[in-house]
Amino acid sequence: MTDAQETAADTSLRTTGGAPPDDVAPAPIPLLEPREGIPPVVASDDALAGVIAAFAAGSGPVAVDAERASGYRYGQRAYLVQLRRDGAGSALVDPVGCPDLSGLGEALRGTEWILHAATQDLPCLREIGMTPTGLFDTELAGRLAGFPRVGLGAMVENVLGYSLEKGHSAVDWSTRPLPEPWLRYAALDVELLIDLRNALEDELDRQGKLEWAQEEFSAIASAPPAPPRQDPWRRTSGMHKVRRRRQMAVVRELWNARDQIARRRDISPGKVLGDAAIIEAALALPADTQALTALTGFGPRMGRRQLEQWQAAVDRAKALPDTELPQPGQALAGPPPPRAWADKDPAAAARLSASRAAVSALAERLHLPQENLITPDTVRRVCWEPPKNPTPESVESALAGYGARHWQIEQVAPLLYRALTQPS
Repeated sequence: MTDAQETAADTSLRTTGGAPPDDVAPAPIPLLEPREGIPPVVASDDALAGVIAAFAAGSGPVAVDAERASGYRYGQRAYLVQLRRDGAGSALVDPVGCPDLSGLGEALRGTEWILHAATQDLPCLREIGMTPTGLFDTELAGRLAGFPRVGLGAMVENVLGYSLEKGHSAVDWSTRPLPEPWLRYAALDVELLIDLRNALEDELDRQGKLEWAQEEFSAIASAPPAPPRQDPWRRTSGMHKVRRRRQMAVVRELWNARDQIARRRDISPGKVLGDAAIIEAALALPADTQALTALTGFGPRMGRRQLEQWQAAVDRAKALPDTELPQPGQALAGPPPPRAWADKDPAAAARLSASRAAVSALAERLHLPQENLITPDTVRRVCWEPPKNPTPESVESALAGYGARHWQIEQVAPLLYRALTQPS
């Protein structure tokens, strides 16, 4: 009997009420408690050793989830790791008390990991020594299968008929001790992941998309860590308002000063100084702390010492020689924005229009999002700089060079070839 079947059989885990009429879809069954209750939080080496042994002895894939403290702490580190495996039950591991989980990761080597939106959790799991050799991403599987809503709660409800508790996803998971309702929520997040994975595998197989999904999962598992962002200060919200290079320098100085403070205090940069305040200061170029105080985000409740440190950053930017000011924009690594194509290269604009229409129509027929069929950036690059004298083989090679998977190339290359070779 699966976890879902056991849960359905236990009336203590669901709400009461009469059965719905035959012509009404049954309401989802709320999950109120994990099958074996809330597991104890593992925060010592001895307790961790027990979890490692239990999960190494378990069978089948392992469900994995991680909770971060985004918006509260600096960075994206994990503050709780949840696992579940047949034969081992569920475990809640505290990476603060057990910062090195490489032993657990090694015990699960060769085991398929089930994650929901894997690319969100893999970076923080990698930091503590946990990297899967193979995985199944239930969110991506839902996208490929054509589900319109692919959040974990929506997927569990639509596929399995159960509703998960909501409301704790955005809490401060660095809080210690973690409240019991939060731990219950965390344990339930992995309670049915194995069942969800199995149901989605069946659905993908029925649609003839299982091999596509497996290619995608392999690509995620083998992808290297993302490189650090270049000039991250340019992503400050409201940056589009900043036109002059001197103002850009103010954004850069304030962003860097804020980042240093946030890192040192281990709090979210937004809690140190908001993006809107940085943009206000950049546009106003205040002459002193009195002028700075008058700006939104630098009100009277801000201490004098804080005002002085922000004004010092503004003054540093104002004192820079012109040769050290940032350039208006980063050099484009690819084609220009599509809105400029008609003027720059009308033939390329026509290729892009035809390609987009063909990809959109195919995605609709296959019941999956366009961006999962092929990334828009890949389509733009091939259309802007197509192979000379395009052939079906050269188009396939171009797509592969931009990282398209075999199944994507098989589906999309014929469409792009026609778009690249049709008369303008």
